Amino acid sequence: MKKNMKKLLALAMTLPLTACGSPSQPESAAPETVAATEAVQTEAAETESEQDDGLTPVEQVWSPVDEDGNTKRGDREGSGSNGVVTSANVYASQAGLAVLEQGGNAVDAAIAVSYALGVVEPQASGIGGGGFMLVHTADGEDSFIDYREVAPAAQDAYTWLDENGEVKNNGLANSRGGLAVGVPGEVAGMEYALEHFGSGNVSRQQVMQPAIDLATQGYVVSNYQSSAITDHYGDMVGDYPDLGSYYLREDGLGYQTGDIFTNPDLAKTLQMIADNGADAFYKGEVADALIEAVKKYDGVMTTEDLTAYKVNLREPVSSTYRGYKIISCPPPSSGGTHLIEILNVLENYDISAMEVNSAEYVHLFSEAFKAAFADRAAYMGDTDFIEGVPLDGLTSKDYAKTIADKITDESQKWEKGDPKQYEGNSTTSFSVADKDGNIVTVTQTIECFFGSAIAVPGYGFILNDQMHDFSTDPESVNCVEGGKHPLSSMSPTVVLKEDGSPFMTLGTPGGVRIFPTIAQVISRVIDSNMNLQEAINCGRIFDNGSDDGVCYETAAEGVVSGESAKALEEMGHTVTAKGEWDIFFGGVQGVMYLEDGTLFGAADPRRDGKALGY
Repeated sequence: MKKNMKKLLALAMTLPLTACGSPSQPESAAPETVAATEAVQTEAAETESEQDDGLTPVEQVWSPVDEDGNTKRGDREGSGSNGVVTSANVYASQAGLAVLEQGGNAVDAAIAVSYALGVVEPQASGIGGGGFMLVHTADGEDSFIDYREVAPAAQDAYTWLDENGEVKNNGLANSRGGLAVGVPGEVAGMEYALEHFGSGNVSRQQVMQPAIDLATQGYVVSNYQSSAITDHYGDMVGDYPDLGSYYLREDGLGYQTGDIFTNPDLAKTLQMIADNGADAFYKGEVADALIEAVKKYDGVMTTEDLTAYKVNLREPVSSTYRGYKIISCPPPSSGGTHLIEILNVLENYDISAMEVNSAEYVHLFSEAFKAAFADRAAYMGDTDFIEGVPLDGLTSKDYAKTIADKITDESQKWEKGDPKQYEGNSTTSFSVADKDGNIVTVTQTIECFFGSAIAVPGYGFILNDQMHDFSTDPESVNCVEGGKHPLSSMSPTVVLKEDGSPFMTLGTPGGVRIFPTIAQVISRVIDSNMNLQEAINCGRIFDNGSDDGVCYETAAEGVVSGESAKALEEMGHTVTAKGEWDIFFGGVQGVMYLEDGTLFGAADPRRDGKALGY
């Protein structure tokens, strides 16, 4: 269904994106004719009478670009005494804040953010996907809600492979089309969270209304979204015209920065969910349309897969770091476990005495990362299907000490360790905190940008390609089995003080770079005495033992210098320069509880993130 929209203006600066969130290099400048979002809104108001549909978009209270159209690197934080919401898009942060102001708690607000992000950042998440929610309640209880997608019952480790053992469709069968789609979990997850952790002060309609309004009234397309559409133009005019029917304008071009985008089909679907709960998605006409869309592109999912989907409530993994309690994701995410493993290794060193992103500092983090990734490849998978995943060993401080003892002043290749002898008896991310001490941090996704590229006609949402997170090796512990969760790196994390009071919460998208990014931010707050926004702004590195070696940003704040890069090479590291403020390194959103009781929200300048508080 085509939408009648008017282009208000085009901002020339773009941040090109590639599949699965790996970025191209950003362009360095924008024309002087670029206008600020405030001007977009003014022109929208002035020209409303000229528009065929009289469209007035939902107000945007803050713009991610300045008056010259350049992405803002500052003005991302927000604070308040009652509550703070920080997400990858200001419209979604507004949605969560509105629910807090109506008397909802942090969980109610998080649900509002989740649904709103599916409208304004549909390339990264939405009701066709899934994720994880970590809840720390005011009374000190920690709960992990797993609403990650699962494999359809009829799919197995060989479904993707041809007679030669190669992935079908030129290697794309696990990331494009019907065989890439896992059974979506987001709607079930939000319903579970509302029922079991919501305040009871706001209704399902209230938490979903901001998303419905955004889909109905529209919002201003950002550089970030416009670039994603441009990068996937080939899919939209090629094999996936249903996707194009939503994200290409009537002139055949993709929506541009400054356009107003509406999605009445999605608004209709969201209202059905608001009226009838999760059954409106997993049964009836929406479910039938979803299955038809999957089968159109050679998928094997059935309506029975949808009705059988169950949310899992799991016990988080936890440990300490220099006296602070770290609470994070258990399997099927590898993120929390290996985040703790990395922090346990770092705890053996005086990080506070090191200059952030010096050669010595980067070398230590690189070695800790590589050791964790070697263990991840060897041991991690869905514990519902795999026995003997050594979680206690991987999170053991004694095991981490054996890794620390092996680190020298030279780069080395790491093989899996033996954590079993220490056994005892991870897109988009957002965080919400309220004055009562309720904390929610969420990471959710449809996997690659625009997921499987399958849009569900008439219902306005995109289906995930979460099956891409399974290994294509039938012998892997992370191979496909019906009903199994693919391995994840998502790591929404809560940090408490020694007395158990809240300290901060944070999460990020970024694939396998998620838990290394979270480790860096936590260390910079605790070890280097940065506030959360400073820690988020600081230049990041990544190393998983691949041929790229140490990847680092060329521009942010406090990046790896040329001198440090040279010193790393002398230690035996390969070094790879990435882009400026590069989304390769994620988009962290987080909240800190300050000593005076203020809630301080921080958002990542690498994406459209903004924190709001009241």
